[in-house]
Amino acid sequence: MMRLNKTAFLIAGACILSTKTFAQQLTKAQNQDLLKANQGAIVKLDGFLTEKITQIPFQKYPTPGPQYIISDDPEYIRVPEAIALKESVVPGAVRFYLYNVNGVKEPKQIDRKIIAMIKNTGKAPMRIKMLKYVSQAPSTNYFKLGKEGLASFLAAQPSEEVRIIKPGDAVPIDEKLEKYIVKYDELVHGFYEFLVDQPAEITVLQTDLKTSGKDALKRITNVLPPKTKSGAGRGLYGVSNYHVSNTTVIDTKNGTSSLVIADGVNDPWIIGREGTTGQQAKLAGNYGVIYDVELKWKSTDGKGLALITWNSRSADNQWCSGMAAAMKVSEGKFKDGIIQLPKDQLVTKAAPEAVLIQVFKPAANGEEQTIKLTYSPPGASCLPTPLILVPVDLNP
Repeated sequence: MMRLNKTAFLIAGACILSTKTFAQQLTKAQNQDLLKANQGAIVKLDGFLTEKITQIPFQKYPTPGPQYIISDDPEYIRVPEAIALKESVVPGAVRFYLYNVNGVKEPKQIDRKIIAMIKNTGKAPMRIKMLKYVSQAPSTNYFKLGKEGLASFLAAQPSEEVRIIKPGDAVPIDEKLEKYIVKYDELVHGFYEFLVDQPAEITVLQTDLKTSGKDALKRITNVLPPKTKSGAGRGLYGVSNYHVSNTTVIDTKNGTSSLVIADGVNDPWIIGREGTTGQQAKLAGNYGVIYDVELKWKSTDGKGLALITWNSRSADNQWCSGMAAAMKVSEGKFKDGIIQLPKDQLVTKAAPEAVLIQVFKPAANGEEQTIKLTYSPPGASCLPTPLILVPVDLNP
């Protein structure tokens, strides 16, 4: 089973810094392997990958974005019927990340439905328009859902449909969730961004197969407590987007360097509020937060830069045995666009496996260039996922 105990890995993931750094250099054979590889391919770099690569100093600041809600605490819903999240939002844009599992196994494993409902709590009809919509069938293949879901979210375009909800009425955010049968240990994974023009309440609940979301919302009153043994967090957060840039220009002559974000140390977890208790909430992992990354670089020695990543947490525990990600990257050797990482297989496992994201060519006159990335911590994978910039000889 591909299951993730986020709490376990994040404790380990908080200890990634070291005062020692290593000037990693590729062998000629490794240089050639990177240049011959397809985008998104796994390249084996024996003896090269380490968490002690020199880290790129960066600055970040929040940028305007939607109200952000995540439902991932408890990750596993262990009782047949319950509310896993209940949050209120104000008129405007909302990003909603659904990450819950049917965890009912006592007295026996049973099929369930996990549905996300939105209720109009205003005094006038509410219009809801979907800006980004990702719906996936429930599965025990968490890595697949996380990687493909993030890639689909980055590529999603606004819908022209506008739904009208009467005051006091409620409808499913994703109507497909009403039809899905969620078996034991299957993950319900949804990624949405939408506009509402009235105050609203969002509720995630688990119920039986015969009960509609609307009826379940009327009947179910028990809200599961947060801060359980599994899950990154739940609640309402005011930060949903970050801009990240390096404070020192990367120069290929200085060797390999690594950008490490979403580590909980240099890049702290976002803080919000849990609606049912009113208590402070922390999103361990910053899952669903979108990072707009711009990295300035130059080449004073004529080399290019290969951008790679790897599963740096594979040794932590059994839940970190694989990593699957997706991101949008600017043009280089390959066209700009969204790439699943890895592309031709589900996950990358551990060193010496690196995944090639892009290769950037130096400017003819050595001028500065800008690498642009859209990154979000990959759901179902352990963090951090270092972004490593490796000088490569393009004419070996």
